[in-house]
Parts: sequence; C-alpha cells; structure tokens
Amino acid sequence: MDALAALLEGPRARGAFVLRSMLRPPWSLRIRDESPLTLVAVVRGWAWVLTADGEPRRIASGDVAVLRGPRPYTVADDPATEPQILINPGQVTTTLDGEVLCETMSLGVRQWGNDPDGETVLVTGSYEYVGAVSRRLLRALPPMLVLPRGRSDDRLLDLLTDETIKDLPAQGVVLDRLLDLLLISTLRTWFSGAEAPPWYHAYGDPLVGKALRLLQHNPAHPWTVAALAQEAGASRAALARRFTELVGEPPMAFLTEWRLDLAADLLQGTEDTVEAIARRVGYGSAFALSTAFKRHFGVSPREHRTGGAPAVSSAS
Repeated sequence: MDALAALLEGPRARGAFVLRSMLRPPWSLRIRDESPLTLVAVVRGWAWVLTADGEPRRIASGDVAVLRGPRPYTVADDPATEPQILINPGQVTTTLDGEVLCETMSLGVRQWGNDPDGETVLVTGSYEYVGAVSRRLLRALPPMLVLPRGRSDDRLLDLLTDETIKDLPAQGVVLDRLLDLLLISTLRTWFSGAEAPPWYHAYGDPLVGKALRLLQHNPAHPWTVAALAQEAGASRAALARRFTELVGEPPMAFLTEWRLDLAADLLQGTEDTVEAIARRVGYGSAFALSTAFKRHFGVSPREHRTGGAPAVSSAS
C-alpha cells in the first residue's frame, strides 16, 4: 500500500451530515460544530471562509474546501459581515441569542437557508466524529485547503449535489459513499501539489523514500537509526541528516508519531486489546504503549477508545 492509500483508506462516513444551503446576502455562519473534518463545495456564487489560522479565503463556484476541526470557523458572504447564525455540535442551528432555527430556515429535504433563489448555493458534508476519519490523515492536513475549479472532480460534486435533496431508500448510505469519494478525490489531487506535507514529497527521494516505506510498512520492527540506515543502504549520519532535512523531523521521531497514530486508529477501529495493539505497532507491552500514548495525546488508550476524550497531539 502506498503512503497516500494508507491515509485515505481511513475516511468512512457513517451517517454524515450533508446539506445544501441557499443563501442571499448578507449572511454569516459561525461554525462551531466540532466536526473533525468538513467539506464545503460551492455550487453557485461564492463564499468567504475565515479561520483562526490564516487570512480570509474566497471560494467560488466549482471550488471545494476541506476544513479540519474541531476549531471553529466562519463562512460568510463577506469577511466584514458579522456572524448571524451559529452551527453548534449536533448541527443544531441557532441565532446568537439561542433561538433554534433548524425548522425555521428549512427549505426542503436537506435544504436550508434564507432564500431558495439565493445567489450562493453550498453543499456541506461533515464527518460527525473523529473515528470516521483516520487520525493520521487529520495530522497531515492544514486547517483549511482549497481545490479550485478545474482541479476538483465536477462529476462527483454534481452527483453529491443531485443526491443531497433526494429522499429514497438507503439515501444516507448513498450520501456517505459519495462524500467519501469526493473527499478522497479532492485530497488525492491536493497531495500531488506543492502544499502537501514534506514527508509526502520525501517519498520521491531514493534514500529517504525507502526509509519511510520501511518505517511505515513495518512499524513493529525494533528500528534504530543504524538498522534503518543499513536497510536503506546509507551511513547512519547521512540518513539522519537527509531524513530530517526532507521530512522535518528525525527518523525515530517520525516513527514514534506513526506508531501512536496507528494505535489511535486501531483503538477505535478494532476490538483488539491494548496489549495486542501495542505489539502490532512496535511497543513491548500495553503499559509502554499507554505511557507513550498519554504523553503524546494527553489521554489514555482506554479514554480514547471509549470516546471519553479526544486524542489530540500536542503538536497538532
């Protein structure tokens, strides 16, 4: 399995929130639903997206934006428009004073907004809980990425847009799969560009690419820098220097994060014991994994598995 496939096999929407919004200016939505990952596609018109991590970004017809949660952000007709509506956890929509608007602004099956003929039409798909998305994928993404018109797959966007307002048997399953496909298509294109994380482009380097594959395909192996260098066909110093230069961190630091991200996914995606998962990702015991997991994420494997607290790296 290649590096991108290992990341993109994670998204599995199950009962995802999918909605078509029709909006007439002025409008501004403050999104604080805490969804781990949201896709926003502009079907008609335009929108501005404002996050805490960067300048406002304008997205127009045909553009697809992917936003990594759980931090709040704003989608509006103009950066200067003050938020009028809050999107809260569970996709509960309210005014700033707390008045519930879910029914008031309903325009039909999975349709919502302030004007059915509004200048802007958005299709939004939100993954409602972090277990539906690979934690490794979330760590690889910026707070927001935008794929402009012409680079996104219009066929998938058209299908999702058309299916959003249907009310047929198994419609939720259809929407889940279409959302997955559009997300995967969007991210596959984005990863091929210059903004992808350094380690992804490092796969093209003969030395570092081989080392990365060895680490990712065999996380349970008792790797050392010396052993990795021997397998990759380089000196220890040369591998350590080149790896750090291209990936942005030393080989063993990369391996530690990879092992813990794998463990986080396995804890929520399987029923394996913590002991079995520990050995599968390269830790000698459940205690060793639990110690490293809590130090890295701030919660224990058990808390992460039961959903009592999210596992978020201090480096995220």
